[in-house]
Amino acid sequence: MKILKKILLTVVALVVLALVVALFVNKEYAVEREITINRPKAEVYDYLKFLKNQDEFSVWATKDPNMKKDFRGTDGTVGFVSSWDSESDDVGAGEQEIKGMTEGERIDYELRFFRPFEATDNAYLVTEAVSENQTKVKWGFDGKMDYPMNLMLLFMDMEEMLGNDLQAGLDQLKVNLEK
Repeated sequence: MKILKKILLTVVALVVLALVVALFVNKEYAVEREITINRPKAEVYDYLKFLKNQDEFSVWATKDPNMKKDFRGTDGTVGFVSSWDSESDDVGAGEQEIKGMTEGERIDYELRFFRPFEATDNAYLVTEAVSENQTKVKWGFDGKMDYPMNLMLLFMDMEEMLGNDLQAGLDQLKVNLEK
């Protein structure tokens, strides 16, 4: 009985310790990658503003070729929603909505994940002219994990996990637009 009591107290102490540590762990994360594309800024922005075009360069869009896609609204305008549903846990289900646009400069998105976990995060694409025929594209993602789930951020390298996918998508975007 004493051993069981010690085990129980140890488990309770570990849980309490984890909850206390979570109080001091950052709840927010942000990841951004960029690439320079040899095309004029207007041309790059006009391609990026259509959310459906992300299927041509986003790593996440290619993870399950059998995922169901649905669209609501007018693509390239605020309020357009692209939703996905996949049996694969790597893809899950969710939707992405264009939340804001600054013509020729920036597109802001809200991502709502439903499965395998629920979360709401933000993403953006920014275009900056480097020269008349070169455009820097920045793709960023930021989110928040509420307490006590933020404890997972100690064990997840969001910079690497998301950053690699963002960079792979930007690399493919460059290939597509420079053809």
